[in-house]
Amino acid sequence: MNDHPYTRAYIFTGGRLGQWAIDSQPLDDVYLIGADRGADFLLRHGRVPHLAVGDFDSVTPDRMEFIRDSALELITCDAVDKDWSDTELAVREAIARGFREITLVGALGTRFDHGLANVQLLRLAHEHGCSLKLLDEHNEIRLCADTLRLERNSYFPYISLLPLTLEVRGITLEGFRYPLHQAAIQLGSSLGISNVLDAPVGTITITDGIVLVIRSRD
Repeated sequence: MNDHPYTRAYIFTGGRLGQWAIDSQPLDDVYLIGADRGADFLLRHGRVPHLAVGDFDSVTPDRMEFIRDSALELITCDAVDKDWSDTELAVREAIARGFREITLVGALGTRFDHGLANVQLLRLAHEHGCSLKLLDEHNEIRLCADTLRLERNSYFPYISLLPLTLEVRGITLEGFRYPLHQAAIQLGSSLGISNVLDAPVGTITITDGIVLVIRSRD
């Protein structure tokens, strides 16, 4: 374990980031990780990353020097000779350092391949007993493998459930406008798209499989 007071880690990656990513997050009491260009983003907005990680092929040499001089810790890797993306490297590093609550900010950019790969990191974290959440200006994505309670959120009014496994069984929704009871959803079905919470708190329960829970706004 690391000798620091933080229990949560926020990873800023090189996807679609903006001022919203700084203004809407409680960043004073979290461990900040900048993945590649995400480290530069944090520094440009007056936030010093506790850890900067990646190959940094998307930053200029002068910004790389600034990251090297400013970050409290730096881990670099070769841009070609590596098996994982910078974002996956950051997630694995957060898991290895003992964080069990991780938020990945800006991981859904213009590259669909990178975005989909980052969504699949939810399963990697789950297999290590960690809670990972993906967050951008229009989406909040997590997974549910048993029970998940959600508070109604006017910023993200829509809630969709999409299978991450071939089939998800025993889905029960309480507090939702369109409830389900012991339902099954197969991979490729749109049955769980665009629900909303009518109650202040809703509950998602499943008995078998893993489902993506996507809160979103237009």
